[in-house]
Amino acid sequence: MEGILAIWQRDLTKFFRDKARLFGSFTMPILFLLIFGGGMSGTMESMMSAGLGEEAGNFNYVEFVFPGIVAMTLLMTSVFSALSIIEDKDFGYMKEILVSPISRVSIAVGKMAGAATVATIQGVILFLLIPFLGLSYDFTALLQVIPFMFLFACALSGLGLLFASVIRSTQGFQMTVQILVMPMIFLSGALFPVNNMPAWMDVIVKVNPVTYGVDVMKKIMIDVEALSPAVIEAMGLNLTVFGRQVTILEEILFILGFAAVLVLLATISFRRANA
Repeated sequence: MEGILAIWQRDLTKFFRDKARLFGSFTMPILFLLIFGGGMSGTMESMMSAGLGEEAGNFNYVEFVFPGIVAMTLLMTSVFSALSIIEDKDFGYMKEILVSPISRVSIAVGKMAGAATVATIQGVILFLLIPFLGLSYDFTALLQVIPFMFLFACALSGLGLLFASVIRSTQGFQMTVQILVMPMIFLSGALFPVNNMPAWMDVIVKVNPVTYGVDVMKKIMIDVEALSPAVIEAMGLNLTVFGRQVTILEEILFILGFAAVLVLLATISFRRANA
């Protein structure tokens, strides 16, 4: 545990000392909020009003997209944090850790915990934008979603660690992860509904773990019960698999299982790659 805590503390210290990284980490989420929240909100709300009439109620597109932006931040931060492993190898720091009495499993777990904590902190900081966006999420709901954010970030950081253990260069890692991350974001329901996709694309949506993470965060943060069934259907807040609507508990269990599998695969790959 001391080794895990030391690596976890080092990653947090590096994050808060790197002002450029701290600033840059919020650039993409804020840009997406401006583009999708500010640019598309009027169009989406007009389409909802035209299609649903009075059933659309006081639908707020920014309220719909904000949990997706937070999930996107968790995804990008968690996965790209694994880049530090490749950098540590290049600068020789990883060799110093490997010759220490710390097990490779502890190194992997410490790295995942550090990445997940940093990602969760960034997601929580985005909550500070809620009053300025004119949103009204329940404070209790925000507190309830934070533990899931950490669980979700752990699963995604395991994915990043898995890639970092088999890719040798920073350029190769960035290119590979970028190709993977962008489809995971756009085919998750984070920014727009994905309930009317073509059949082949719908399969990708359903096997995408980010889909379930985004859906859980939206169901926790948004007062779904206050929305009409037509709005819930139109915005894809009734995710179904094999014709059956999945519950929050089932989605959390899926993310938990996904995290456990990724942690196992990442630690095994990490041990082999650094044997």
